[in-house]
Amino acid sequence: MKKTLLISWLLLACMAVTYAQDQKPFHKNTYIKVNPATLINELDVYLEQELSDKISIELGISGIYTDYPDYVLAKKIDFGQKKPDISTEQFVDGRGLGFRAGLRLYLFGRDMDTRAAGTYFEPVLFFKKVFYPNEEVTFNNVNYTNSGTKDVYGFQILLGRQFRKDKVILDPFVGLGIRGKVYQYTTYHQGDNNTVLENDGRLVSVLPSIQLGIKIGLKL
Repeated sequence: MKKTLLISWLLLACMAVTYAQDQKPFHKNTYIKVNPATLINELDVYLEQELSDKISIELGISGIYTDYPDYVLAKKIDFGQKKPDISTEQFVDGRGLGFRAGLRLYLFGRDMDTRAAGTYFEPVLFFKKVFYPNEEVTFNNVNYTNSGTKDVYGFQILLGRQFRKDKVILDPFVGLGIRGKVYQYTTYHQGDNNTVLENDGRLVSVLPSIQLGIKIGLKL
């Protein structure tokens, strides 16, 4: 799945670059943006580089400072899904990084005199890595360490519209896609007759994803 998504995105990027090179020269702007809708758990920063009047590449990096939203989805919402053996404290104190790359295709020139100017379609690939803090537990006067990580792979199709006022950018969007999560963890629990059970687990979850947000930024 990861290889197929990556190859598809690279092919789209090559086609976009070839198309952009055939267009008439114009001033290629660069924009830096943040997504305030995700500040509850991470800081998302994006850099958009125009290739032509209708095509641009958008790259993003995320600094994850808590995985609490995933705790709510994994522990509090139950629709029969398997749940990772990660504690509440580990979810809350999870730290990580994320990366994303998108190819933005504008349906109309952004400077055209039309109500739909700035409307775009954007396929996006993203990856996140979350490290859960070690958690010490004691059974039978022996210390054990619970540990875990999470990898997130995904593909989304965004539909949005970019508004520009001088140097200020407003970029609302909605998106649909698919997201795969891979949890890996080692945890210890008290068993019968004072035994200690080791759970060396791996859980894979693949679900559709919906995204709604707005990016705010500046033209550099």
